[in-house]
Amino acid sequence: VSSLSERMGNVSRATGAEKLVFWLSAPLSVFIILANLFIILGIFFNRKLHGTASWFFLSLLFADLLAGAALPFIPRLQLDNKWDYHRCFFIHVAPNYFFLSFLTNLLVVHYEKYRCIKYPLQYPRCWVHRWVPVCLLLTWALPLLFACLPVLGWNHWASNSNCSYRYVFPTAYLYLEIYGFLVPAILAMAFMATQVLRVARHQLREIKKVLRAGHQGQGRSELEQQLELRHAKCVATLSLIILVCWVPYIAGLHLSVLALERYSIDQATLVILTCVGSGSAALVPIILGLSSQQYTQFWREAAAKRCGCCGAAPRHSTSGPHPSLITSPC
Repeated sequence: VSSLSERMGNVSRATGAEKLVFWLSAPLSVFIILANLFIILGIFFNRKLHGTASWFFLSLLFADLLAGAALPFIPRLQLDNKWDYHRCFFIHVAPNYFFLSFLTNLLVVHYEKYRCIKYPLQYPRCWVHRWVPVCLLLTWALPLLFACLPVLGWNHWASNSNCSYRYVFPTAYLYLEIYGFLVPAILAMAFMATQVLRVARHQLREIKKVLRAGHQGQGRSELEQQLELRHAKCVATLSLIILVCWVPYIAGLHLSVLALERYSIDQATLVILTCVGSGSAALVPIILGLSSQQYTQFWREAAAKRCGCCGAAPRHSTSGPHPSLITSPC
């Protein structure tokens, strides 16, 4: 009787966790997919954006779309399931690959923007700019190679194993992925974004000196106020991304490691943090895309035509810093 009641308790907890996964991850997954499609179409229909930076960002959006589609499956990996060998490995490896390719694309986008703004004279000779197809191929191929290592034999699967991530992903593999790639990649992106904002701040100071020299005895010009406001928005966006997107994701990673080390962690807490952490990380490209006026220009112009508005499109100053310094903290 005690064994039967224990089994029924495990089944009820599993059912409750699956319902929690559905109600948390399904709406977020739908939003991520639709938002990425919105930005992708806006870039495709804007011919001015068909350049190197846009191809990298499009690749990132496609990777984020796949990560959003795989989002409902990621918290389920914390639950034991009675799947066969092939289905079990596919359910585990595919979402892992999508998120690895998403973070790799995001890292490449940050690096391309960092090289373009930090070293503008050397950027045309940079291999990222000159070999775009090769760079995009590596961005998708290297995560695939790493994600398929468990399929190639690096696993703890046995003939009597149930489908659990502990048997698919060895402990050394998970430590290598989390502390060898994921966390260092996030720190590298934060560093590069901070350096880009430092360059923007330096250029803003130079512009303010020129403007004040031409308007001695007068207050701050309208252009100076606009540039300061845009720079403040970039700083706020970067802070929002770090606090709202990356902190929950890193917390979820550390909690997964603690669960792997057999610490007693409530299953509902683990599922919630996994859903929130993975979903918040997948929101980063959406925030970057929607905060950039050039990526949403097509939809704003279409809405203006639809509503019969006569507002002019926003103009960038020719004497100011690079537009990406103002419109995106990336």
